[in-house]
Amino acid sequence: MTNLLANETSPYLLQHKDNPVDWRPWGPEALAEALRANKPLLVSVGYASCHWCHVMAHESFEDVETARLMNELYVCVKVDREERPDIDNWLQKVPAVIGARGGWPLNVFLTPKGEPFWGGTYFPRDEGFGRPSFKTVLRDIAERYRDTPEMLQPNVRQVADSLDQAWYQNRSGTFDMHKLDRVAIAIAQNCDIFYGGTIGAPKFPNVSILELLWRAYLRTGMQQFLSLTLVALDNMGRGGIYDHIGGGFARYATDEQWLVPHFEKMLYDNAQMIDLMTLVWQHGKQPVLKTKVEETIAWAMREMRVENAAFASSQDADTDGDEGKFYVWTESEIETLLAGTPVDRFKQAFGVTRDGNFPHEGKPTGRNILHRVANLPAWTEAEEITFSAQKQRLLEAREKRIRPARDDKVLVDWNGLMIAALTNAAMAFDRRDWIEASQRAFQFVCEKLGDGERLFHSYRDGKRQHPAFADGYAAMTRAALALWEATQERRYLDHAIAWTRTMDQEFWDVVQGGYVFSRNTDVPEQVRTRTALDAQTPAGNGLMIGIHGRLFYATLDQAYAERANTLIQAFAGDVATQYLQMATYLNNFEFCTSCLEIIVYGPSYDPRTQDLVKAVTGRSLPNRLLMVVAPGQSLPPGHPAEGKLMQEGLPTAYVCGGMVCSPPITSAAVLSHVLQLPENSPMARTAGNA
Repeated sequence: MTNLLANETSPYLLQHKDNPVDWRPWGPEALAEALRANKPLLVSVGYASCHWCHVMAHESFEDVETARLMNELYVCVKVDREERPDIDNWLQKVPAVIGARGGWPLNVFLTPKGEPFWGGTYFPRDEGFGRPSFKTVLRDIAERYRDTPEMLQPNVRQVADSLDQAWYQNRSGTFDMHKLDRVAIAIAQNCDIFYGGTIGAPKFPNVSILELLWRAYLRTGMQQFLSLTLVALDNMGRGGIYDHIGGGFARYATDEQWLVPHFEKMLYDNAQMIDLMTLVWQHGKQPVLKTKVEETIAWAMREMRVENAAFASSQDADTDGDEGKFYVWTESEIETLLAGTPVDRFKQAFGVTRDGNFPHEGKPTGRNILHRVANLPAWTEAEEITFSAQKQRLLEAREKRIRPARDDKVLVDWNGLMIAALTNAAMAFDRRDWIEASQRAFQFVCEKLGDGERLFHSYRDGKRQHPAFADGYAAMTRAALALWEATQERRYLDHAIAWTRTMDQEFWDVVQGGYVFSRNTDVPEQVRTRTALDAQTPAGNGLMIGIHGRLFYATLDQAYAERANTLIQAFAGDVATQYLQMATYLNNFEFCTSCLEIIVYGPSYDPRTQDLVKAVTGRSLPNRLLMVVAPGQSLPPGHPAEGKLMQEGLPTAYVCGGMVCSPPITSAAVLSHVLQLPENSPMARTAGNA
């Protein structure tokens, strides 16, 4: 017998369709049934590649006795947090209010009216891990609801008051470039100088923070910012969080040295890492970063494509219920597969030992997480070529293993992040095939998830679902602007303008300023959120600051500048206390106030025009806006480079900041030299606010 999840398309919900639990999807029917039966709701939130979600499913949701209790005492609802991030954002507040930690799996109890009053994350089948058993929790909560429902009302009010307070809180303030440098120093003080990233474990990539540190280095020239960025990228690239055989980064590491990951691979992490590694490579041209970008994109193209166009959401951590089984190796496997090659050198370089480094319950298992061992003499170029051939042999062997499950739903926000990253990398590395892949993914989203000027959030198995959230519009608009800059095709700019118009019409909060995350009507009023705080992905309000800035500089429409300034002011009051979660806001604030426009006049097909473009894309310029003006085209009236021409019939570049432009530049070498100057130099200094 299957439950009501059998009619869903979400891979996570379908994982639970054969549970003995009478699961229902979220919706008015579930709320109506709770009222009819006078039972509390148990809403369980997770996602397809979540390891501890699988553990709880095996221990409790597949257990007949536990399921009997759940069915008898509750109306049980399953939610895919990737498909319904609005519900997840709402219910994650509940553990925080009662003094517990959030995360996944998330299990929250609500009154039949849909009012949350208690919740937690993983509960074991039997008492352990300092937690009560799930069956004990089920009985206790049901008994309290049945015998003393009035005792739950303080919790109901506390949760509701906390959500209301967050909504009505005045977050406005002022912010300027002087404060940005102080914030960068404060963030740097929270970073691990030895291994990179924020101090302590577990460790997440936190890419927007690393981008902020990188921007601070480019802006100030302070070597400490450079060191923190490179240390983080070096240790992540060496560590087990990176898949040295197949490419791509796992979601996070359980230790401070980035060695032991939770092995699930998320599209959004890898998109952001591609973007950051590209940006840093443009400055230092480090071969190792180039390799990591190429390998990560190769993984995405090989293993994450949906209908040979868009990108799937994630890959699981588990195989046959065994976390990391697909990715780890025994010493004997390595020796057998690499026989006839310098296997001892490979074992030394990648930390392969007989006992292994992936213990279970503190005991050696002989399983090795491959990583590049630090503090060894530098390997020669010839040895690195040999390592590449050995890794290819291991990849071919690994392909014969049972693969981890893939969540193949297409999410509009995560695809937006990958399309932008792929486009930016294509420009930097001059890869036409990556541009074409990015364009195919963009077209897929427009066709499968687009409806006029509106977007849907999720697509799978021929079915699109749920109106897109603000973050989805922001990510796809950013992707459209990246493709416009790369191709100079007007249709991408038109998409960006249209989706921004939808955001302004449907998501803008006219009272407090800023964009509301969700406008879905099948959730309570409490679900509404308005924030510039990053989570696993960049905050939509933070991205929209940069989007309005780019649209202003591209069109000189003053409305975009005013909206960018309103956004900056609407959330500036949060920076003093929440700066560690506001890197996207801060990075896009810097773009708006420090945009460096490079205008290239010339036919796009002319090799000399392309040489000038390559001089631009070969530099690390996070505040760059590149426009190629072909003969017969013109810039918006009032643009500082308006009316300027090619010099002596040659393609010509102008570097503009504020309302001032450089003298004409016809040499790609000279342009590259000018762009190498610090952004605060007289030549590169920008002026004015968006």
